[in-house]
Amino acid sequence: MAWNEPGGGKQRDPWSGGGGAGGGGPDFERWLRNLNDRIGRLFGGGRRGGNGGGAGGAGGAGVGGIVLLLVGALLLWSAFDAFTVIEERERGVVLRFGKAERLMNPGLNFKWPRPIEEVRRVDFTSVRSVTEQARMLTRDENLVVLKFNVQYRVADPNLFLFGTRNPDDGLRLATEAAVRQVIGANTLDEILIGQRAVLVAEVRQVLQTMLADYGTGLELTDVNFQEVEPPQEVKAAFDDAIAAREDRERLVREAEAYASRVVPEARGEAARVTLESEGYKEVTIARATGAAARFSLLVTEYRKAPEVTRKRLLLETMQDVLARNPKVMIDVREGGQSLMYLPLDRILRERGVDGGDTLGSASPVQGAARPEPARAVAPPDPRREGRVAGRESRR
Repeated sequence: MAWNEPGGGKQRDPWSGGGGAGGGGPDFERWLRNLNDRIGRLFGGGRRGGNGGGAGGAGGAGVGGIVLLLVGALLLWSAFDAFTVIEERERGVVLRFGKAERLMNPGLNFKWPRPIEEVRRVDFTSVRSVTEQARMLTRDENLVVLKFNVQYRVADPNLFLFGTRNPDDGLRLATEAAVRQVIGANTLDEILIGQRAVLVAEVRQVLQTMLADYGTGLELTDVNFQEVEPPQEVKAAFDDAIAAREDRERLVREAEAYASRVVPEARGEAARVTLESEGYKEVTIARATGAAARFSLLVTEYRKAPEVTRKRLLLETMQDVLARNPKVMIDVREGGQSLMYLPLDRILRERGVDGGDTLGSASPVQGAARPEPARAVAPPDPRREGRVAGRESRR
């Protein structure tokens, strides 16, 4: 009969003192026997009638062995569960009764068996990636389609597990917010043809600050703008504008190249002309100075001997004039002709020889192979030549 079954007007309590010999304390032996009987009945054994005490004792011994076996298995499982191996690419977060207690490094580590302590493994070294595409508004109220890629890894396993509910989704939303912030602060021209590396650096700085504020435990490794282009509806117009801008830059570069080539040449030419002018000035001044000195000496000599000086000037003048004349004059007074000349320049041209080059070396006889008819020329008037020389000397 169970202790709580009604009988005799009162319930029998195994924890009361009525079951023992002295009646002063709990009867543990009887309580253990009752527990053994219950386990025996659970597994199909137990006492059957009044004379089944020996069989019930044997069944209770078998059940006790099973209990010891279960206890041993539990202890063995606890011993195996107390050790855990963390791989090189992982970090383990130890939870003691659900609270983060410490961090496990790669290798064999000890912990209290469950449910006292539990280990959460986090991939610590792998680089994760997120690629998104969005249409954004620029500062000058233009639309641009931007495709960006973000690579990141876990920097703090504890924050990664318990800082936010879903760190990967939080990073995706934070990335889009950071990109919109940077793109919205720049014009379309600056985004399409500007310094893209500067924009990427700004996005990375803003995004890392947001991740730290949110407590995601993530660290950025790289941020890239894969595609930056206007919407398809206006892409043709933007392509024309970009082509015109590139043509302008090309023409500017060509003009700068032309200026860099022409300006030095012009400066060199100007320097050359300046030097030639200075040289011409010096030569002209020297010649004028020499001519003035010669005229002064000539005046002095003329005052001493006017006739001699006049005749000498006449001869020098005629020698200078005839030296530049391509005709040869021959003084023949026989036959009624006083003077004849030979057209040596025409004769030499017919022979294919430049008259100016060979005039000094050509012989009158050689040049007179085919002489033209002699032409009478009036002899010079000495009085006229004297008057001309006198005017020149007075000048």
